[in-house]
Amino acid sequence: MPTFYGTEVQNPLLLGTAQYPSPAILADAVHQAEVDVVTVSLRRESGNDRAGQDFWKLIQDLNVKVLPNTAGCHSVKEAVTTAHMAREIFGTPWIKLEVIGEEDTLQPNVFELVEAAHILTEDGFQVFPYTTEDLIVAGKLLDAGCEVIMPWGAPIGSGRGLENITALKTMRAHLPDVPLVVDAGIGLPSHAAQAMELGFDAVLLNTAVAKAGDPAQMAKAFSSAVASGRDAYNAGPMEPRDMASPSTPVMGKAFLS
Repeated sequence: MPTFYGTEVQNPLLLGTAQYPSPAILADAVHQAEVDVVTVSLRRESGNDRAGQDFWKLIQDLNVKVLPNTAGCHSVKEAVTTAHMAREIFGTPWIKLEVIGEEDTLQPNVFELVEAAHILTEDGFQVFPYTTEDLIVAGKLLDAGCEVIMPWGAPIGSGRGLENITALKTMRAHLPDVPLVVDAGIGLPSHAAQAMELGFDAVLLNTAVAKAGDPAQMAKAFSSAVASGRDAYNAGPMEPRDMASPSTPVMGKAFLS
């Protein structure tokens, strides 16, 4: 099971809490998936008529660990300020750090991401940085004090799965002892299983469950998929071959004359 900043997580599926049709459906999805961690945007706490307080009460009632995020932030200053507000509201040093650099792809601005990560870790935060699959950037984030790296599989909400498998495998091979979480772009349980089969420690997703016809059933499917993918990785899968190899031995085979 993955361990993040000294905290062991039983379920390697991390689930977002946005875009669900209703609070009841969100709660059902979390219960069906039996997740230990949910992500929550500080922006969900804003609004009139105590809507934010009601949502926070719902999250508290789920009895799961909260990973606040800086979703929608576009600068170091905005992300750092949001992180400090989140720590005060949610009472946790954990923060999923997002610093968006491009609107169409929601690609992280990795330069400001590293700077914000350094500031926050210096201030006692335990940072989960949403980044690209770039190995050099991952190294800079580790140097900044991060102990977890969260590369995207594809752009947020795209559902396209793992678009750069080679880079993800390279990151896993070069950072064998660093907790790695595929974050964003996952659309199907098979995508999540594939990430776990590559040796990643966890998968974080939101849209694929929230926008499903039956979010609770889809959440349960994703939970099963990450567990199966992890089991497959631990079992030691066979290496692919260029040529066929008979599964039935030919020695002792009868020959007819």
